[in-house]
Amino acid sequence: MRLLTKTAHCVTALNKSPPVGGSRQFWGWLNAVFNKVDYERIKAVGPDRAASEWLLRCGAKVRFQGFDRWQHDYNGLPTGPLGRYKIQAIDATESCIMYRGFDHLDGLKHLEEIKFHRCIYIEDTCMERLSQIENLQASLHRVELVSCGNVTDKGVIALHHLRNLDHLFLSDLPGIKEKEKTVERLKTALPKLVVELDLL
Repeated sequence: MRLLTKTAHCVTALNKSPPVGGSRQFWGWLNAVFNKVDYERIKAVGPDRAASEWLLRCGAKVRFQGFDRWQHDYNGLPTGPLGRYKIQAIDATESCIMYRGFDHLDGLKHLEEIKFHRCIYIEDTCMERLSQIENLQASLHRVELVSCGNVTDKGVIALHHLRNLDHLFLSDLPGIKEKEKTVERLKTALPKLVVELDLL
């Protein structure tokens, strides 16, 4: 399956504001289509390949275990033996990933880092879902949340289930109203966690 670059990315990934009125609804619908989970595809190609396709389709980037280069071209995804390429890091900057697509993360066992920067669809339910994924509870070490206006204290606190999380960067999150209390709760649950705050 090949995708044309111009149609493979959501509106936000192209650094454009969603159009108003009916056009806004259209782009919202299209982004939801990009996030639809195809469970047969996951079975056919494995969780890492299927998650890579989802992420790149939505304008995010992935880095595979053992590689330094970020993969951002859907049509350039590497081929090879099933299960050879394991996702180690995700950069979802300005992507259109949303809650309905998070089932793609269920089978990832090597994901150590994820960045959510300027993601208009990321909200508390996404953080709660992320923290409930058993594989990620063990593998995730670093999470960055920057300029995601729909994330509140509730969503950040949910990350305490990621028992191996050791670095959390929070910046430009207007939904965070009780930062000291929120950080204290995280640090109580995860004593080794380093929290960087830039919430001015």
